[in-house]
Amino acid sequence: MDIRPVAFDHPDAVKLNDEVQLEYEERYGDGGDVTPLAPAMFAPPRGLFLIAYDEQDRPVATGGWRTQDKNEEGYEDGDAELKRMYVIPGARGLGLARRILARLEADARAAGRTRMVLETGDQQPEAIALYGSAGYAPCAKFGHYRHYDSSRCMAKPL
Repeated sequence: MDIRPVAFDHPDAVKLNDEVQLEYEERYGDGGDVTPLAPAMFAPPRGLFLIAYDEQDRPVATGGWRTQDKNEEGYEDGDAELKRMYVIPGARGLGLARRILARLEADARAAGRTRMVLETGDQQPEAIALYGSAGYAPCAKFGHYRHYDSSRCMAKPL
């Protein structure tokens, strides 16, 4: 696998984002994640977006982080927010999410961020298990879905 930085609006990123939105719709029945996101949010040094490509150069996994600081949505100064972690069904179980997560954490740390935060949902037990095994712990809710009962927020010091 080859993990490469790409722009959030790269055609492969858009394709995989569309796929993850369909999965969110299937799991939650709510039209997908409507958190406002823009390509500039993932531009270094204030963020990073990665895509993993298989041996045939097909995009199979994504993940990104964006800078957050203290605001009315519950973020804290120094936060890096994990977004759009996704592995296509045919590539799950290969450790791609864990590899992308490690690269994103290292990049956010190098950019001076002090805490990685993420929001997932109660219908994504595999995501909750991955993050827990990577050292993330439940934290105070933040972000667009902070008032939703199904929202699960987690954090890890960098």
